[in-house]
Amino acid sequence: MSQTMRQPGPSTAMAPDLDWSQITETVRMLNLSVAQIAMAMHEGEDSVDALTRSFTHMVERIQAISEHVKALPPEQREVAEAIAADCADVQGGIQQSIVAFQFYDRLSQRLDHVKHALEQLGDLVADSQRLYNPAEWRALQEHIRGRYTMREEQEMFEALVAGASVEEALERVRARLQEGDIDDIELF
Repeated sequence: MSQTMRQPGPSTAMAPDLDWSQITETVRMLNLSVAQIAMAMHEGEDSVDALTRSFTHMVERIQAISEHVKALPPEQREVAEAIAADCADVQGGIQQSIVAFQFYDRLSQRLDHVKHALEQLGDLVADSQRLYNPAEWRALQEHIRGRYTMREEQEMFEALVAGASVEEALERVRARLQEGDIDDIELF
């Protein structure tokens, strides 16, 4: 009876062998971050889709109510005006919710940029031919920066690449937003 040799699994920090490397562990942790971001984005999109359907239904119902109000007889004018005012209030609330969705969309866009950057970084770190090549790192940085569409992302990138700490870069961008140098609504 012949025994089959069992193939060992990949070398990990939990079970290191001669092939273990901190680079492989770094790539694994980057991949974990990418997977977490992707899962959070997926879950968030499902929730936003459900909310969007709900708000669409509410708008349709408010429009139907408004049409029914117009059909009320003149002697019920006070009731019709009260119902119309309530409909207008609800529509105002829906408009505020739509603005909140715009901020969620910005969040999703930023998370997608982070996910993409982590994937690209993981690919670079995993490739020993590229890892120690400054031109590859510059190309990676330019590729990542090229994906940024919001001005505050671009400014944060520039500050960090120039050597600022994370907190310094955030402070610079926050200050520019408060001063009105960056219009965080228009750039959406």
